[in-house]
Order: sequence, then structure tokens, then C-alpha cells
Amino acid sequence: MQADYVIVGAGSAGCAIAYRLAEAGKRVLVIEHGGSDAGPLIQMPGALSYPMNMARYDWGYRTEPEPHLGGRRLACPRGKVLGGSSSINGMIYVRGHARDYDHWRDQGAEGWGYADVLPYFRRMEDWHDGGHGGDPAWRGVGGPLHVTRGSRINPLTRAFVAAGRQAGYTATGDYNGQQQEGFGPFDMTVWKGERWSAARAYLRPALKRPNCDLVHAFARRIVIEDGRAVGVEVARGGQIEVIRAEAEVILAASSINSPKLLMLSGIGPATHLAEHGIAVVADRPGVGQNLQDHLELYIQAAASQPVSLFTYWNLLGKAYVGARWLFTRRGPGASNQFESAAFIRSAAGVDYPDIQYHFLPIAVRYDGQAAAEGHGFQAHVGPMRSPSRGHVTLRSADPAAPPRILFNYMSHEKDWADFRTCIRLTREIFAQEAFAPYFRKEIQPAPEAQTDEDLDAFIREHVESAYHPCGTARMGRRDDPMAVVDPEARVIGVECLRLADSSIFPRITNGNLNAPSIMVGEKVSDHILARAPLPPDNRAPWINPKWQDAQR
Repeated sequence: MQADYVIVGAGSAGCAIAYRLAEAGKRVLVIEHGGSDAGPLIQMPGALSYPMNMARYDWGYRTEPEPHLGGRRLACPRGKVLGGSSSINGMIYVRGHARDYDHWRDQGAEGWGYADVLPYFRRMEDWHDGGHGGDPAWRGVGGPLHVTRGSRINPLTRAFVAAGRQAGYTATGDYNGQQQEGFGPFDMTVWKGERWSAARAYLRPALKRPNCDLVHAFARRIVIEDGRAVGVEVARGGQIEVIRAEAEVILAASSINSPKLLMLSGIGPATHLAEHGIAVVADRPGVGQNLQDHLELYIQAAASQPVSLFTYWNLLGKAYVGARWLFTRRGPGASNQFESAAFIRSAAGVDYPDIQYHFLPIAVRYDGQAAAEGHGFQAHVGPMRSPSRGHVTLRSADPAAPPRILFNYMSHEKDWADFRTCIRLTREIFAQEAFAPYFRKEIQPAPEAQTDEDLDAFIREHVESAYHPCGTARMGRRDDPMAVVDPEARVIGVECLRLADSSIFPRITNGNLNAPSIMVGEKVSDHILARAPLPPDNRAPWINPKWQDAQR
């Protein structure tokens, strides 16, 4: 088997690249280990807690014991299914802040400033504001990726935004438009009541073309001959074979699996490869390093009225939601229920938001366990730019062995101070008049947890990953010893090999990572095709004029 381009991974970026290369007439093969994304558990937005907890759809990775979290091993789900993590995520659509991308550019990712990436976000979007306001001049229409908004009919969803304004924060009609900062509606990758993953937006249309095919196989390593990537060694049907690429191999296997495959192929820190008996093709010490994530806490409150989604948290209620969705694609099952958001600054002197909120009108965990208090609500809150860094390394030279993942969460004092700030700011928001008709009591951290020591103990025990790993093969200048790919996503030190997924992020962006990952696929596809980048869009984002002197 061979093609012009072989893409490893049918995830957010890989699907976008397959679509654009096939559209350009190139012969494309996409290798994916996971199976079909068909079925209601993936396609029903309200069922989002199921696929990310199922071995059928998830690689099932866990971290090594995290030393600053009491040795806890945290889940690190990655999609093992068509669409990758876009098929098991929370369907939240956040571009990131303009300053995130300007930071990328300033750190050596030339051509990746906000003016450079904004046209790609617009190209990929088919945005529908649903009558909830928005910023159409900054959004895209007609692209492959449908972006919509929930109905926001639950009164708690509206109370959250009202409370933010009462607390003195600004409102924003479109955090993906000119102004990220503030409280407002969430965007989601849902269309006509169903999950709109990268598989549905990009891969399925690509596979309808005669020049694009899908290969279900397990990628073992990149085959490199005389310094040039010529194919991918895979396991398929009990056999080991090589799928050859005449032009390029494109690695898009996730920020966990992409560095693993690079190292198995001899590209990575030479001493680490030598420990596992792997011949060094390119000594790139940055491979697997710079691992970043967002952590979050669930600040939960019990409700004084039966207004939350707990109404449906029983066998009969779930049957009603499921049946209504199956027959009409409407009702609570047609939304991810994250319908209100906020991006705020933690302190005066912070120039753009560094805290994100997801508001949910029920008190529940990601694994689907509801709070014992019954009706309630919660804000998922966490800092956006942790200074902590971890790494992905090989457990062994066996491709079937899972990698070692250590995020080194909460390794800086700033992390602890930031989370304490998050808790106290959230309590203030929940104490506003807008929540007075609904707020009964705080569930967690619990009202008695007030001192720094109390809050640190709560953080250590309850902080969870937001599932946004990135940065393990960062993009930079070719003379940067810790860079893994150059600004055209070419792996430094090997010909005809690119890497395009969240691995290449120099620093994590504000918010959820699916949108930036797809954008990477869109932009890198133009580099692969040797096309001139889309013309820069130099409009300036909104920055709070009081940022130097005021927190809000």
C-alpha cells in the first residue's frame, strides 16, 4: 500500500489535513487504530461522559503518580476512534486568545501570530449564532465545521452570566470574536442535535473522494531511510507491514502518541533512546518535553429549587432524554449542557484572561457521578497558563507499551496561589443576587474551607485534568535545540516528515484545545501543499482598558 501522503491519526488535525490534501487531488492514506464513531453514545451531545470513559473509544492512559498531588494518578483520555478526541470530548469550541498566538510567534513560530491564524479559524468554521448575539465579522461561514450554541433555556445558565455582571465583570456576546474577556454564551461543535466531530466535518467528505482511503491499523514507527521518512510500519490483521509515502509522512497522533512514535522511530533525546536500545536518527531533546495541560476544580452548590438537570438523573429521566433525542434530535440530549462561559483575569496587571469557567446546571463529575445533594450546579474553573511542565517518555521499545506520562502538575507555588484565587472568585460570583433564588449551600470545597491550608488540601485531593494535553513536540526556529518542528511543521532533522497536532503548541492556549488543533491541521495543509498562507487579518482584539489597574 502506498500514497502520496500517509497521515497517522484520524483526529482533529489529521482529518482536516486529509480533507485539504484530498481536495487538492493528492493521493492520501489515513491510518487509524480506533474504530467507528457511529452510535448514540458518541453522537448524542448529552451523553458526553460515556465515550471518554469507555475502553472502546479511549486509549485509557493514566499519568504516573503525580508528586505534588499526593501521588494521585490522573486520567489522560485520548480518542481511539475516528475523529480522535473530537469524538469523545465535551464539544466545546474555543479558539484561544489572540495573545496566545502572538506568544507562539514571538517564541519562534514565525507565521503563527493571531493575524496569521485568524483566517484559518474563519476558513474552517460554519458558525451559527442561534439568535444569542455574536460577532459575525470575526467568524467564518461555509466551512466544514459547524459551530452552534445551546438553547440556554435553563435559568441557572442565565443566572451565571447575570451574576458575573453583578460582580463587576464585563459581558461578551462572543468570546471567539473580538472580545474574549467576560461572561457569555458557549460555542459547541454540535449540528442538528448531534456531535459534529472532525470525522464528520472533514474525514467523511474526504473519504468520498476516490483519492483518499482509510487504513485500520496500529502504527508502530516511522520508516526512515537515509534521513528521509518513506513510510509507516503498522500492525494489521496479525501482520507487520509498511505503508509507503511517496511525498511525505504526516504524524497527527496526539500530544501523547506523536512523541511516542517519534521516539520509537529514533527521533528524540539521544540518551533516552539509548536507554531503550533505539538507534538515534535525529537527536531532538525536545521530543516529549514541554508537556502542558489545564487543571480545573468543580465548585459545586446545592440548589434551593428543582431547576437543575438532576430532574433527569434517574432511570425514567434518562430514558426520556434518550428517547426524545433518538426520535427528534432535540431536548437536553441535543446539548453538551455547557451553555455559559466566562474568561476573566485573576488580578490587575494581567493583560488578558487567565481563568476560564465552564458553567454546568447540575452538580456532577465527568465520570457521570452526581452529587449526593440532588439538585445543584457547578462551575468548572482553572488557570489557563500554569508554569508547570511535564514530559512523555517511553516505557519500553515495545510499540504496544503505553508511554510514561508525567505532567508534574502543581509543581510551582504560582499554581497553588492561582487555584486559591479561582475558588475565592467563584464563591463571590455564586454569592451574587442573580443566584439568590437558587443557591442553598456550597457543596465543595464546603463553607468551612477558608484558609490557604484548607483550600490547598481541597485542591490536592480534588483537582482534575481538563484533558488538554499539548506541547510535547513544540514548534520553533530550526536553530532552537528544544524545538521539534519548524514553523511549517517539518520535523527538524528528518526529511519528508511533518507533525501536526497539539504536540506542536509552544504554549497552551486559553480554553479548550479542539479548535486550535483543527486550525493547526488547516494551516499545515497549506504548508504541505506549498501554497501561500492565507492573507493576514490584522484586526486588533479587545484588551480591557483597565487591565493595568483593575482585576475587573
